[in-house]
Amino acid sequence: MPTTPTQAARLTKKAQYQRVLIKISGEALMGDKPYGQDDVIINRICQDIKQVVDLGVQVCLVVGGGNIYRGMSAAARGMERSSADYMGMLATVLNALALQNALERIDVDTRVLSAIQMMEVCEPYIRRRAIRHMERGRVIICAAGTGNPFFTTDTAAALRASELGCDALLMGKTVDGVYNADPKKDSSATRYESLTYYDVLAQDLRVMDASAIALARDNNIPILVFSIHEPGEFARVLVGEGHYTLIKDTK
Repeated sequence: MPTTPTQAARLTKKAQYQRVLIKISGEALMGDKPYGQDDVIINRICQDIKQVVDLGVQVCLVVGGGNIYRGMSAAARGMERSSADYMGMLATVLNALALQNALERIDVDTRVLSAIQMMEVCEPYIRRRAIRHMERGRVIICAAGTGNPFFTTDTAAALRASELGCDALLMGKTVDGVYNADPKKDSSATRYESLTYYDVLAQDLRVMDASAIALARDNNIPILVFSIHEPGEFARVLVGEGHYTLIKDTK
């Protein structure tokens, strides 16, 4: 549901970040489907993004492709790793174009920037161009990961957040934060309110790739882990409300 003027004013006053990157996994776009894209889920996520844009926050997205193709799984079946990873990168472009279409249907100006050049469907990723788009109020969607095999979209998210001077990196998950056990399997699992980068690495909490955590740590970018499936949670997290886990240098 779109933000009302009263809600927008209240949230804007309390906004903690002005430029953010949100990583959305391919799996988050599936809904209850075994694979592919769920239009209802995509439209609802885009409404959440519009709510944040309406607050005046500059938004960058990095999207995964696991709902369409998983390079790591193909490599495990014997495919050459570089080829498998490039196929996974192409899957992220499909998701990026779907998100762009859904955002523009609700009047959010959007650009897809791909680390692999394909000029007929999207722009190449150029750092200064990406920053300029955000300064003009456009949502940018970074596709094709880093453009290199052997790097995940988690690492791409941390890299783009560092390059673009983002105030925070948000991880849209299927659960509302980081737990000491899998909450889907263990009802007694408890959610961490905050963690340090070292905690995540030392305890092997698998929030995101170790290389991505290390990159965020080296550039002092806080990571906020929240549920992408909770309507309106993206905006609530940005103003310090809702349920999430904050990962930073010190607790």
